[in-house]
Amino acid sequence: MIRPATLADLPALVALEQELFGDDAWNEALVRQEIEGPGRKFVVADDLSGYAVTMTAGDIVDLLRIGVRPSARRTGIASRLLEELLVDTESASRMLLEVSVSNAPALGFYVARQFSVIDVRPHYYRDGSEALVMCRWLPGAARAETATAHD
Repeated sequence: MIRPATLADLPALVALEQELFGDDAWNEALVRQEIEGPGRKFVVADDLSGYAVTMTAGDIVDLLRIGVRPSARRTGIASRLLEELLVDTESASRMLLEVSVSNAPALGFYVARQFSVIDVRPHYYRDGSEALVMCRWLPGAARAETATAHD
């Protein structure tokens, strides 16, 4: 089951963040900010084996994180987390994310879910690696185009 994150989840989320992202992990203050922040949607698997976070600004939903414990990968958790983040995005035209060019499993996951590469950010990560900026058009994009075409 996927549900909204709460402050009670904070210790487990900080530990999982550290396990998954090491030097690039969010600290406790940042995780708390993402749970409580305006425009944020932070969802977790009920057993806290995975989580995902978005921030919405205007017509853009920025996918900030999807993290799944290694022992729970390839079980559909990431897909269910993403599906939950796509609920109630009717006012948005697109979802954006950055992913390391060297993260082949994540790239495959996103491409299979209708994301495409639209830009490259050189030296984006702490280790100097590039990030690919990916975009998925959302249902709100069609309504925005239609409104503009008829104005």
